[in-house]
Amino acid sequence: MSNSTFTEIFAKAHPERYFEMYIAEQQLVAAAVGLQAVGWRPFASTFAAFISRAYDFVRMAAISRATFSLSGSHAGVSIGEDGPSQMALEDIASLRAVHGSTVLHPCDANQTAKLVAAMADTEGISYLRTLRPATPVLYPPDEEFTIGGSRVLRSTDSDEVALIGAGITVHEALKAADVLAEEGIAARVIDLYSIKPVDAATLEAAAEATGGKLVTVEDHWPEGGLGDAVLAALADTDDPPRVVKLAVHEMPRSGKPEELLAAAGIDAEHIAAAARRLVGQAVPAA
Repeated sequence: MSNSTFTEIFAKAHPERYFEMYIAEQQLVAAAVGLQAVGWRPFASTFAAFISRAYDFVRMAAISRATFSLSGSHAGVSIGEDGPSQMALEDIASLRAVHGSTVLHPCDANQTAKLVAAMADTEGISYLRTLRPATPVLYPPDEEFTIGGSRVLRSTDSDEVALIGAGITVHEALKAADVLAEEGIAARVIDLYSIKPVDAATLEAAAEATGGKLVTVEDHWPEGGLGDAVLAALADTDDPPRVVKLAVHEMPRSGKPEELLAAAGIDAEHIAAAARRLVGQAVPAA
């Protein structure tokens, strides 16, 4: 997988610090546990879908109080033509369920680099979910990102709805916000890159500002992912908001990323439609 995950670049630069486990994902995690036991800080990398093969090893590592980092790439339907066997759509849920874990999902290259550095100083099992598409760069290289944080990318004093995404869906939410702005609907956009721990304060502020109208959108099954993390964070508020969860509900097929995002109902068009329904405004006539 090293040519697809780009770990081959590290292997060439630091061959004495690189270990190739081929398709033995259980051995990949077992080796990471062993390396951290002797004081090293391992980063184990493969396609996000294949971490499921080693889930029991991850679970037992948490029971052993192990500290290491996992990177799962090629997540979600946005990988496109490789098809559903390669599309991790349950990884957020499974890694959120690991005791003491950290789950991060960056949306651009600079954010990814900063979160990798943050993971290196994080206790327990940390998981970074990354993408296949070449996404636009949203953040400057010197911007800092903390675990447990988020970014509000669009906001006004008259926001009617909040659009909450992570990874590829941040870019779709920004497109949807542009469409809604042309229709006179102000939409707040939140990049919820830290899914566990989650930035509850920013979510609560968004709910208060929009009168409790939130749309979550994720390239993941609806169970246990970003939407459920948002719902859990807001469950104990005095006036829980209305949350519309957009996620992948049907088994995807092979296709172009934009086609698959649209088919799953998680592209900009579907996000804008969900926002309109929440604010009670019809689509303007052409």
